[in-house]
Amino acid sequence: MRYLITGTAGFIGFHLARRLLDEGHFVVGFDAMTRYYDVALKERRHAILAQSNGFRPVIARLEDRAALDAAAALAEPDVIVHLAAQAGVRYSLENPQAYVDSNLVGSFNVLELARAIQPQHLLLASTSSVYGANAKIPFAELDRADEPLTLYAASKKAMELMAHSYAHLFRVPTTAFRFFTVYGPFGRPDMALFKFVAAILKGEPIDIYGEGRMSRDFTYVDDLVEGIVRLAALPPSEANRVAAIDTLSHEGPYRTVNIGGGQPVELIRFVETVEAAVGRPAIRNMLPMQAGDVPRTFAAPDLIEALTGYKPQTPIEAGVARFVEWYRGYYGA
Repeated sequence: MRYLITGTAGFIGFHLARRLLDEGHFVVGFDAMTRYYDVALKERRHAILAQSNGFRPVIARLEDRAALDAAAALAEPDVIVHLAAQAGVRYSLENPQAYVDSNLVGSFNVLELARAIQPQHLLLASTSSVYGANAKIPFAELDRADEPLTLYAASKKAMELMAHSYAHLFRVPTTAFRFFTVYGPFGRPDMALFKFVAAILKGEPIDIYGEGRMSRDFTYVDDLVEGIVRLAALPPSEANRVAAIDTLSHEGPYRTVNIGGGQPVELIRFVETVEAAVGRPAIRNMLPMQAGDVPRTFAAPDLIEALTGYKPQTPIEAGVARFVEWYRGYYGA
């Protein structure tokens, strides 16, 4: 198969591209190498991917439609996976324009590209943040998701809605999958696990928001990639509609799917797990909730399991241990 993946220098895009390359697929990776976090880490990810003869990188911004068209001409993709985005819940309070540029304008360009070339399947990365502070748990795909608490969440929900309209109008089979706190080797430095491990190893305090009572449905990156790969082989259609729980639209080939295991972990237990993996206690700085934070995320995994026979399952202890092993090796810590 031939893939065009946006965001291959990013955490998730790197892991997905590496999995597909290992399986013998051809991948064109599109990435802007933005300076939201350490560009050297992004360059290292691309360097690893470039060891495969099946990988071709294109360095440009999603807002550059001509560059995106050139990447598509190189890829001639059967499948487009749109992972590139301005990430980060808290950063959206500091630089909202970045979210409009990347997550709205950039995603619009991807939709226009899909309209033009008609791939077999278009997959889009959304987020559990679209559920906002929903009191109903676990979060199921048919639940309301129209009260976002940050511009990041709003931009991702807007992308979903734009994609639905394109699926309806232009019949491009489209799946938007909602991630739940993804972690693992080569993770983003702005994520809690990365920050916790770095600080504990340096003997510096860690900030624990919400007094540690928040909970997150953590998803190990290999589990997430497995879910994406399985979904990629299932373009939405009436032939694979799942009765009662499916979000498959009646107006076009479009669905949303959670990729989460449905096993939320309290933040304080997560900290204890990190301490155990690192082998030393953290200096804990207990703080109140931050603006934009949600008290919990909790995925209902029923739809992805019904569609693919799979749901994320890596225990938090195993996943954190693998991250710590990677971190020590990568940084010589």
